[in-house]
Amino acid sequence: MLLLHGITDSWRSFAPVLPLLPAHWHVVGLSQRGHGESDKPVGSNRTRDFAADAAAVARALDLPPLLVVGHSMGAANAFRLAIDHPHVVRGVVAAGAFAQFGDIADLREFVQSTVAPLMDPVPRELGSAFQQDTLARSVAPELFETVVDESLRVPAHVWRSAFAGLLEDDFCAELSRVKVPTLLVQGALDTFVPAADTAQLLRALPCGRASVWAEAGHAMHWEEPGRFAAELVRFAAELGA
Repeated sequence: MLLLHGITDSWRSFAPVLPLLPAHWHVVGLSQRGHGESDKPVGSNRTRDFAADAAAVARALDLPPLLVVGHSMGAANAFRLAIDHPHVVRGVVAAGAFAQFGDIADLREFVQSTVAPLMDPVPRELGSAFQQDTLARSVAPELFETVVDESLRVPAHVWRSAFAGLLEDDFCAELSRVKVPTLLVQGALDTFVPAADTAQLLRALPCGRASVWAEAGHAMHWEEPGRFAAELVRFAAELGA
């Protein structure tokens, strides 16, 4: 299993889930370029770049076809990985997945007004507010402080280029090429992803189905890590069958 986090997060985004997965699973949590302790290159940070990095990791570790789990931006990267490098992917779990980013007016306004002029150091108030908005319910304070800390590891130039890349990328038109089983995990209280996006993704994905959580927000794996781990176990069992 390969875990791909959301924008400004790191592999630590999945820390609440990892201890709840079967001990015999081989799980790789990747801090994607520009994030966590990974390199912070200046330049392109688009879904194609993140997907190419993930494929390179799979080659370097000599991994078999993977169950790829992505959250938010990581879900888009998982779709792109399945499109561009289909031999790497055995199945996809896309949590808090957008169908596209550029048509969301609130996101475009946030990028234009807040992210585009951002300079180092990234204010803690921004990281805290951004992560708080992903939640429909409170989480453990130490978890919340960790994810804010990880957001502040991301330099301003990566915030700018990664958000710009999201607005520019359009992977939805190519989702018919994702031939592997795909599970969409969506929070009904997600204020980031428009409700219509899940339906649009299901129409586009040849082998897609959805699991909608009535009480969850955008970061459902922080709010209900046990339920999230159970979803992964069930989906993996279906892939095995």
